[in-house]
Amino acid sequence: MPVDVKICGLMTAPAVDWAVEAGAALVGFVFFPPSPRSLAPEAAAPLIAAVPPPVTPTALVVDADDAWLDAVVAVARPRMLQLHGKETPERVAQVKARYGLPVMKAWAVAEPADVQAARAYEGVADRLLFDAKPPKGATRPGGNALAFDWALLAGTSWAVPWMLAGGLEPGNVAQAVAVSGARAVDVSSGVEDAPGVKNLEKIRAFLAAVKGL
Repeated sequence: MPVDVKICGLMTAPAVDWAVEAGAALVGFVFFPPSPRSLAPEAAAPLIAAVPPPVTPTALVVDADDAWLDAVVAVARPRMLQLHGKETPERVAQVKARYGLPVMKAWAVAEPADVQAARAYEGVADRLLFDAKPPKGATRPGGNALAFDWALLAGTSWAVPWMLAGGLEPGNVAQAVAVSGARAVDVSSGVEDAPGVKNLEKIRAFLAAVKGL
């Protein structure tokens, strides 16, 4: 069974092309100003429009209000929303109903209780994404090149598809999949030369490592 890959934090047309050509199933665009990878909806719109089906362009937001989500959805026109903040299950349901788009809820993990707490989202989110808890004082909830104990997810069963993120790069993604049992993985900083600056060879190496599983 193949493992899907999402390349997140894309900012330029060449980077989008690299991700698509390498075989990514999903491509992510950040709409969170504190992030160095953040884009304005107007800047992201032509990038997302160029993403060919069945690749899914995903909009990452963090505790966004309706006004910001309205702008992102209307202008950038993503085909999935990724909620990467402290959104409650009720908020996830509201967002899903308001926009009629699939919603992926990111959840920060450091210990077994964190994994169990994510069960509250199984009935509302279309996908779950497990990421490492950010360090204290961090200005953004993801993209911090931090991993967590992948074994915390081993053997778990979920009602919705889930994705593994956090500190993944070409050299460790095979081990991460083997330990966690993930059938989808998300990478951002692990295929960059600097925040927001994607590297073609690293993207190819990451996809090659996943395809070799």
